[in-house]
Amino acid sequence: MGGTENPFPDSDFLKNDGFSPNLTAANASLLYPSLLSPVMDKTINTIMITVLFIAMVSLGCTMEMTSIKGHILKPKGVAIAILSQYGIMPLTAFCLTKGFQVPEAAAVVILICGCCPGGALSNMLALAIKGDMNLSIVMTSCSTLLALAMMPLLLYLYCHGFSNLQKAVPYVGIITSLLVILVPCGAGILINHFRPQYSKIITKVGLSVLMISVLVICIISIVEIGSSLLYMFSPPLMAIATLMPLIGYVFGYIISWVFRLPQPERRTVAMETGCQNIQLCAAIVKVAFPPAVIGPMYLFPLVLGFFQVAEAALLVVLFRCYLWFTGKRKGSYQLTSTEEKLKEISEGTA
Repeated sequence: MGGTENPFPDSDFLKNDGFSPNLTAANASLLYPSLLSPVMDKTINTIMITVLFIAMVSLGCTMEMTSIKGHILKPKGVAIAILSQYGIMPLTAFCLTKGFQVPEAAAVVILICGCCPGGALSNMLALAIKGDMNLSIVMTSCSTLLALAMMPLLLYLYCHGFSNLQKAVPYVGIITSLLVILVPCGAGILINHFRPQYSKIITKVGLSVLMISVLVICIISIVEIGSSLLYMFSPPLMAIATLMPLIGYVFGYIISWVFRLPQPERRTVAMETGCQNIQLCAAIVKVAFPPAVIGPMYLFPLVLGFFQVAEAALLVVLFRCYLWFTGKRKGSYQLTSTEEKLKEISEGTA
């Protein structure tokens, strides 16, 4: 691990059946010393669950059934996008964990990140890069619904590539979490349909709460964990966090180019493929695994989220520069009502 001491010794790992979440407090302590006090651990769990609930309501508020009807009737773009989402990212996560030979606990967190569906942030990024917003919202919606089946299935398949991970993933907890998030997401859809005047405010508040919560969690973790956070900055983990979204953006665009999707849809598929629902991943990792098992790895989704945004921002800047120098900055493109709403929200939270 690039000179960083491995905090998940293989001998202890094997003693506990692949860090099964059914470990008792006594034998779990063999894997990792307690990093967070019970009060702080419960505080972080509460924050993550609350933020996830708000984020999913906000996501539902961006879903406009009338504006995505065309993609439902002609599902070529959606099918290619879903193939990219659940084909590229899980395989990328698996290859990177194998290539960098990370410990098993880190591997399962990275795989969970790779198998997560898209989130509301990808809609904002698709808007920034002038993508097809209808396709972006439909892809996020479909990937969230399909996560109920695809996420446990993909985790089950890829975990068989590791000798000790078959029993490591809390499938029941993940499925329960995915079922629970559909409730606030459905509530957001209903709000957007019956009270659309409130959906913009809810989405703006949701994004603001998300940014604040990330800062709060980082501060608590720095105070409580201290030097153990250095593990998160080991070269293998930083390399994986850098490469995962970049590979998703590049190959998402390549696949949509191979299937000859229009340029706006290619950019949309690229953004949706490389940008995962980080708040969902962080909540699953933190709540489903005991602290003694997962250690500081519950912060990995936040690190991955940082690189997702940073790399997407760079791509957006390059694209805008291309439009500027080629004289294509102005055009007759008309924003849909959903795009107008997301534009106002993104400008309001910038």
